[in-house]
Amino acid sequence: MTVESAASARPAHTAPKGLRTPPVVPGGAPLLGHAWNLVRDPLGFLTALRDHGDLVRIRLGPRTAYAVCAPELVGEMLKSPDYIVGGPLWDTLEVLLGKGVATSNGPLHRRQRRMMQPAFRPERIADYARVMEQEAQATAARWVDGSTVDVGAEMFRTAVRIVSRSLLEVESIGAKADRISDSLHTVFEGLYRRMVLSVGPLHRVPTPANRRFARALADLHALVDEIVAERRARGNGGEQDLLAVLLAAHDESGRPLTDREIHDHVVSLVVAGAENVASTLAWAFHLLTEHPEQERRLVEEVNSVARGRPVAFADLKELPHTRNVVTEAMRIRPAAWIFTRRSVAGTDLGGYAIPADADIVYSVYAMQRDPRSFERHLEFDPDRWNPERAADVPEFAMMPFSVGNRKCPGDHFSLAELTIILATVAPMWRLRRVGRTDTDTKVGITLHPKKLVLRAERR
Repeated sequence: MTVESAASARPAHTAPKGLRTPPVVPGGAPLLGHAWNLVRDPLGFLTALRDHGDLVRIRLGPRTAYAVCAPELVGEMLKSPDYIVGGPLWDTLEVLLGKGVATSNGPLHRRQRRMMQPAFRPERIADYARVMEQEAQATAARWVDGSTVDVGAEMFRTAVRIVSRSLLEVESIGAKADRISDSLHTVFEGLYRRMVLSVGPLHRVPTPANRRFARALADLHALVDEIVAERRARGNGGEQDLLAVLLAAHDESGRPLTDREIHDHVVSLVVAGAENVASTLAWAFHLLTEHPEQERRLVEEVNSVARGRPVAFADLKELPHTRNVVTEAMRIRPAAWIFTRRSVAGTDLGGYAIPADADIVYSVYAMQRDPRSFERHLEFDPDRWNPERAADVPEFAMMPFSVGNRKCPGDHFSLAELTIILATVAPMWRLRRVGRTDTDTKVGITLHPKKLVLRAERR
């Protein structure tokens, strides 16, 4: 999952005097406040917040949170040292991600990021792309003409196998990738409500859902430990994947990473590399079924470049419309859609007073559908990303991989993966809706279609 914002701790102080106090959003339920809105209709609620101001206050149970609705204020916050990764989202995700690069702050985060960066150098993406090509072709070859395909599940499995084979190469990764996929599915179902309804004791009640969550989480962590142990036992044979980089890394004092640190980094990258990519691909295929003219243009573009052979990494620069489809899918149907921060000092954000230790919420889903930033904001229009039109998009209005020194280190990896999979599958298979398809949005830590079951027709 993508993480943002810079962070370094500073002494707390009160916000400068004379600043405006953000307005409180009306409504909310007794005791729960606006948390009930975030459970009942989170997307509608967060999208409507901009009608109340660029920065507003909402109530999450007993705690007040600040919701930032204007892109320029979100960009200012993400680049300011007065805000760190924290708040309800990250407090919840720490159960899954531990203290890896996704959830750490300050000097620790900078050290972790420097250690991981070699695994994502541009020249390494070309090596990883061979795995992307193989897995995309294997997925497309597995389908049967006229059969129905659970596209969401297929994309999740493909994404897990790609990130596992590329970044965690061990002998048994094929079988483990499918187990990781199963465990992650169950874990993500339970995380969103734990974020919104921060009632820890209820999560320890042995209900069937809580037991499923606990088993899946334990299995995921056990799998990662098995992968790390297997790689340590084999030794480093000159590989340069992420796990090899982590096993060989040392900090400034010459100390190698602990097994716990390596474990947390691996979980962070697997989660981000699987869930976000799979959700984006599911939405992209859904959008193409709804917009046959865009599908036709994509297929014609790929066929004109590949000319009957499998799409390769070297082809990507010749596929501008396919890239635009990916970008527009990420805009109108973002996978990672809600983020939180915590202020480390009382400060000024856009002329509003923010106290120290305040929870901050912002939604890229709401920002990327804002009519003030995007003409015909609810239309799927890949051409808006042609250079002459993309120049008109306000800064920070579109940030699928965030900005600043918390920008996702795997952004180029993910873009290559998304484009290769889409350009491999779409020219081979025409996908059409069937009765069991339910494209309503399933809201969790990420957004994806509830049940994207499509009929595959060979072209």
